[in-house]
Amino acid sequence: MKPRSLPYRWELVAWFWLAFLLNQADRQIFNVVLPLVKSDLRLSDVQAGLVASVFTASLAVMIPVAGYAGDVYSRKRIIVCSLLGWSLSTLLTGFSPGLLYLIVVRSVATGVGEAFYAPSAFALIGEYHVETRAQAMAVHQTSLYVGVVLSGLLAGYLGDRFGWRSAFWTFGFVGIVVAGVMNRRLRGSSPGLSPAAERPPAPLVLRTILGRPTALLLALALGGMVFVNIGYLTWMPTYLHERFHLSLANAGFSSMFHHHLLAFFGVMLGGRLSDQFARTRPRFRLELQGAGLLLAAPFLYLMGSTSELAPTYFALGAFGFFRGFYDSNIYASLFEVIEPRFHASASGLMTAFAFVVGSLAPVALGAVKQAVGLSLGLSSLSLVYLAAAASMFIAVFLFFQDDFLRRVGGSECSVSMAK
Repeated sequence: MKPRSLPYRWELVAWFWLAFLLNQADRQIFNVVLPLVKSDLRLSDVQAGLVASVFTASLAVMIPVAGYAGDVYSRKRIIVCSLLGWSLSTLLTGFSPGLLYLIVVRSVATGVGEAFYAPSAFALIGEYHVETRAQAMAVHQTSLYVGVVLSGLLAGYLGDRFGWRSAFWTFGFVGIVVAGVMNRRLRGSSPGLSPAAERPPAPLVLRTILGRPTALLLALALGGMVFVNIGYLTWMPTYLHERFHLSLANAGFSSMFHHHLLAFFGVMLGGRLSDQFARTRPRFRLELQGAGLLLAAPFLYLMGSTSELAPTYFALGAFGFFRGFYDSNIYASLFEVIEPRFHASASGLMTAFAFVVGSLAPVALGAVKQAVGLSLGLSSLSLVYLAAAASMFIAVFLFFQDDFLRRVGGSECSVSMAK
């Protein structure tokens, strides 16, 4: 009896899972080996934060372009070229002689390469998965957690054993190989969209997205979440290394493992719950996200305020679990109020705004670290999560119903025009 092959819609998720793992691992390497980079290249805290901030700003600038490209050109080619581009830049980062090279190759080139992945990937997942949309995106999201934990462990080990440059060479080479394999496995087209629907004019895209208040509030909430997470990812390994005197490998692993292990369970639970209840109550996706942000905020405060290692790990885990509720529906919630032919563009614009906000976090926390210490900076991130939760609930109670109905009407109109 011939074994059942994996349905292509889930094979697609599997390949994107691997690509996104490398995306997040490559992004986290710099944070894990940051003390070594600072020492070797003689960087100040603010200069180190600047590298991370310019990287995030580069993502933010290019993601809207990447989103529109994903609604116009081959998403397969965009995803493969994106993976190849950021992997090559990661490899080249290992040859860095100083700050300017880091900014050009690490911050700008790697950031631009990564920018083109997410809008096309999330749009393709959304097209191949309808009834299982949040579950598929939740599975995809777990690769973020595995990626940052893997990079925390492996990059820390490589940095301690062979020097910080070896971490960039290793992950960059692996990404180049995976890009070649993915180019052979991915299909060139996606279901459900006619050629005309694949090329929406840019003014129509902007009017549609900016005319949905729910989408704007979702972007505001995502901006707060990304600000917190980028700040946490950038400085938490350094915080554990300096405050509790952990080795780089231990600090890199511990800062990521407890948080993302619990986030894994949170995102899987959130994806299953939202797909189940959103069938009859579409706003449930947003309600679950808001609850996750609200419940995570106290543990963010505890993360930076406790002076003991065990409570810090507990706070990291609880923060991760409730963050998973939010992560499971980031784009599934957006797609409830945006027509399918605009999914890549809408994902790109929302993500771009989030990364503009998030780009301020590394340098801001670097400045706080120099002025009053990192503990206060990390604890104050709880206020940002509370503001993001407020944005979610405002969207739920004031705007979601109208925007959802407009999306349903717009989708039916698009289908009629395509026919």
